[in-house]
Amino acid sequence: MANYFVDEAGDSTLFDDRGRVLIGTPGCTRFFILGCLEIQIPQKLEQDLQTLRTQLAQDPYVKRAASMQPEAKKTALAFHATDDLPEVRREVYALLMEHPIRFFAVVRNKDKVLDYVRQRNQIEATYRYHPNELYDYMVRRLFKTRLHKEKHYTIYFARRGQSDRTAALRAALTTAQQNFGAQWGKPVEATLEVIPAASKERGALQAVDYFLWATQHLFEMGDDRFLVFIWDKVRLIHDLDDTRTAQYGVYYTRKKPLDRAALR
Repeated sequence: MANYFVDEAGDSTLFDDRGRVLIGTPGCTRFFILGCLEIQIPQKLEQDLQTLRTQLAQDPYVKRAASMQPEAKKTALAFHATDDLPEVRREVYALLMEHPIRFFAVVRNKDKVLDYVRQRNQIEATYRYHPNELYDYMVRRLFKTRLHKEKHYTIYFARRGQSDRTAALRAALTTAQQNFGAQWGKPVEATLEVIPAASKERGALQAVDYFLWATQHLFEMGDDRFLVFIWDKVRLIHDLDDTRTAQYGVYYTRKKPLDRAALR
């Protein structure tokens, strides 16, 4: 049995309601990243994160910060790297480095996605892009080789909006299994349990948010110090659209680290 906790960084939006390209404009990212943490015993990590948050709420240096106030519904409720103070981030990252966790991610350059959409529009006049299309594709790529070794997998997805997409996510995961089985000529029999959850409900989702924030900080801002710090916990980041040396992109691993120089 294995547990995966899945979240995203950036957004899968390409256009506004009038069909105008939004990529890179305020509020719309240039990259979309989907990542997961593999955690054998998530309860220990989640307990430690809760203990840390309780301690920080009593720390005279940070407790008066706006993000620490319950009414703000930020750090007092759950860790979220974008909202948390730098001092809080340092404590969270230090805690994460003490746990036996493994991070995996796939990255897409949205300009490349836009190229694909435009090419498909030339072939299919009725085709219309939907952000869920990119998300589900990324799920299949993220779990391409992640769902065949154990007998059962529980996959927690950070809840997105109000709609229930559990069936669509299960279908994407099942497709990933079937593709793997077809590639290797052996059916994958592992069972899947898909659970949507809010970050405030699962500390492990807060943990994967921190890994994704560090990854996004490099791709969007060119700042690699956070990702370099946690790299020992990273097992794979697949940059799908960096085809400078291979059409399948670039795989960054412990032996091939991802930093600012690698993206130049």
